[in-house]
Amino acid sequence: MTAPLTTAEVIAVGSELLGSTRLDTNSLFISDQLRRLGIELKGKSVVGDDRVRLGDVLGDALRRADLVVLTGGLGPTDDDLTREAVGDVLGLELSEDPAITAGIRQRFERRGLPMPEVNRRQAMVHRGARSLPNPHGSAPGILIATGGKLVVLLPGPPRELQPMLAALCAEGGAIAEHAGRERLYTVLLFTTGLSESRVEELVQPIYSTWRDGTEPISTTILATPGQVEIHLTMRSSDDAHAKERLERSRAQLAAALGDCVFATDGRSLPQVVGDVLRERHLTFAAAESCTGGLLLQRMTDVAGSSDYVTGGVIAYSNELKIQLLGVDSSLLDTHGAVSEAAAAAMVDGIRERTGADVCVSITGVAGPGGGSEAKPVGTVVIGVRVPGHPLSVQTHRFPGGREMVRLQSSQMALDRVRRMLG
Repeated sequence: MTAPLTTAEVIAVGSELLGSTRLDTNSLFISDQLRRLGIELKGKSVVGDDRVRLGDVLGDALRRADLVVLTGGLGPTDDDLTREAVGDVLGLELSEDPAITAGIRQRFERRGLPMPEVNRRQAMVHRGARSLPNPHGSAPGILIATGGKLVVLLPGPPRELQPMLAALCAEGGAIAEHAGRERLYTVLLFTTGLSESRVEELVQPIYSTWRDGTEPISTTILATPGQVEIHLTMRSSDDAHAKERLERSRAQLAAALGDCVFATDGRSLPQVVGDVLRERHLTFAAAESCTGGLLLQRMTDVAGSSDYVTGGVIAYSNELKIQLLGVDSSLLDTHGAVSEAAAAAMVDGIRERTGADVCVSITGVAGPGGGSEAKPVGTVVIGVRVPGHPLSVQTHRFPGGREMVRLQSSQMALDRVRRMLG
């Protein structure tokens, strides 16, 4: 091999991965390991136990990528066809390696069991290929150099695959040796409160100027529930230069997006809010109705949140809003539970009962039923009280189904706290 490896594809093998009960969990690990070497994962395929189809997919991947990693299909049974399919595509015969057979036999003997003859299949290696030891299982991996490219076969179980791939990507490993000097550098920028299309409208005129030249920056805009992420990536052999250029580029986008940017270091919104609360020695409490505790769950999912979260109340019914939060029954009769008056009373109630510095209330119609012409599904009222600011109560209309409405409600509440804390 002469040219360095820069692109890769993953093929996950196994009919069970095409159903609803088993997922391929290896690709993220593979992508992370390869990115550290400047090898970008460009595609992923999932193929059932079909020798012909697997061969077709492998052939296509080899035409596109420098490195192809196949996971799974290395077991001893008739439906474990990865070795055979690879041999078909590359025109390489398989033969049994006696040393591998002896190792598998010893593995069984240590458990007091005879080795079934079917396990001899796991000792079959392609002509000219390199066998990869598997200290955590019976199926060794295989590495094949062909036409200036690498094909790597690894077992499917993560506890076996991960140490094997890590060894290949470590200094001196077969993949690392062919990775070249360039590395991939990525910076992140997280926003909330803007749609994906609005983010694109604001930043596209800026990032479109980075696409050409000897060191282009690729921009990925990713919409996730409640937020939009921007990923900037460039390839370089100069660590300091790459980091400086990406940081300068990210700052340009952040200036265009303003205070909708809540993180440039990968932190989630609950982490960002929590860090501010901790720094300012402030405590937090929430009174939730339609979100059913989701806001507090997200806050307490952050390690160390006991430093600032005091607790909260889930008051779904009007009776509990009255009993636990002290909301006046006449207020509910007049304005309803989904109203700015009710949200304000809930904030005051949770503040009086917990003494927390920062208090939030959420009440709304998450759906799918319960809406009306005046208060359709997705109507949510959020109240926020932060030291140094007057009580803020706002009504929102969130699109989507029940889960989406609840998540957007908690995200909006957190963002309101973030902005008010400044």
